[in-house]
Amino acid sequence: MPILQDLNAFARHSLRSATRGNRLYWLWMGLLGICIGVGIFSYLEQLDGGLIRTAMRDPVSWGFYIGNFTFLVGVAAAAVLLVIPAYVYHWKPIKEVVILGELLAISAIVMCALFVLVDVGRPDRVWHLMPGLGRLNVPSSLLGWDVLVLNAYLILNFVIVSYLLFSMFKGRKPRTAIFMPLVLLSIPAAVGIHTVTAFLYNGFAGRPFWNASILAPRFIASAFCSGPAVLLILMQLLRRFTRFEIQSSAIWKVAELMAYAMFLNLFLHGAEVFKEYYSDTEHLVHMQYMFQGIGEHRAIVPYMWLSVFCSITAFLLFLIPKTRRNPVTLNLGCVLIFSGVYIEKGMGLVIPGLTPDTLGEIYEYFPTWIEIGVAVGVFGIGAFIFTVLVKIATPIMLRASAGEASAEPGSGQPHRQRTTGQD
Repeated sequence: MPILQDLNAFARHSLRSATRGNRLYWLWMGLLGICIGVGIFSYLEQLDGGLIRTAMRDPVSWGFYIGNFTFLVGVAAAAVLLVIPAYVYHWKPIKEVVILGELLAISAIVMCALFVLVDVGRPDRVWHLMPGLGRLNVPSSLLGWDVLVLNAYLILNFVIVSYLLFSMFKGRKPRTAIFMPLVLLSIPAAVGIHTVTAFLYNGFAGRPFWNASILAPRFIASAFCSGPAVLLILMQLLRRFTRFEIQSSAIWKVAELMAYAMFLNLFLHGAEVFKEYYSDTEHLVHMQYMFQGIGEHRAIVPYMWLSVFCSITAFLLFLIPKTRRNPVTLNLGCVLIFSGVYIEKGMGLVIPGLTPDTLGEIYEYFPTWIEIGVAVGVFGIGAFIFTVLVKIATPIMLRASAGEASAEPGSGQPHRQRTTGQD
């Protein structure tokens, strides 16, 4: 059948693209291999001794793993920041690179699933989370809903990316009747995955730090900062090392949208801080632990003020047109906003919500080397997947943008095309 021949040619082309590269590519992949090896070794150590090998205890039962999970859900949701201007407003400069956001979403969701897996004390029972095999207790369980929406978002992005690349590979435009409903569905799905994650925290009545109605909007605002920061750097790398022509206007527009999102994130966070300090109830203790410390317990304070500094500085850099259009300050702002949101959505959300605990006990949590090693491995796997996907997509996107035929006559095989830094 012709369709099977086309799929076979597409698969062989993808494999060939992923297994070819220059020295820099293989050095990068080797570094990721080392990170993955560190993660596997650390996880085996944790698996051998159990979660007692981590710093998590009864007072702080969520830690570094769940903090990373929460952050990465936001990174995955950030693809919508490119989808809306590209396919709702049909702005061509961003439409050319919107597929990169979808690839980042796929990688981020895989990392989310891995962080949940390593946080489970009995990984042999993870099959209970699989729809059709286990019992998710939907609709009563928010954890069940989180499993459903994250997997649905992963499948949706995978289908969109696969269909887009396959259509480009065959040298034809995607069918609007098939493609646009999927793209439009991805917009509420992206908002939904982070909303359900926020509701997970909202649902704990005994954790007043998380019982804020603006938590979901805060999650979404911060998501539209961290994910695009990665995409901005990637766009510049592709423009530097390949013949992929990414317009500066696309980069500047994403940076401008990030400035609006950062303002909203800082505003909502500031509103929450004001509410806690001005009302001065017994629930203020969690915010005090976050920014002031309680007695000698100040382990998290320097990190929280570092997060505030990074976020405000990045906001100012992106707010001023001159600095957001300068490559040096643009990339500095990307690093700062990524770092600021990472701290805020990790330690800044999970740890203060559990400290002090419901009995008033203060347990100073800080991740062990095993937890850090496992996280290095998970991020290594995510970066590996993202690199391979970008390596496969870039030649196809280059060929499509150049308007060249994607297959040799009568064979279904793609034309060979040299791409600087890719072959």
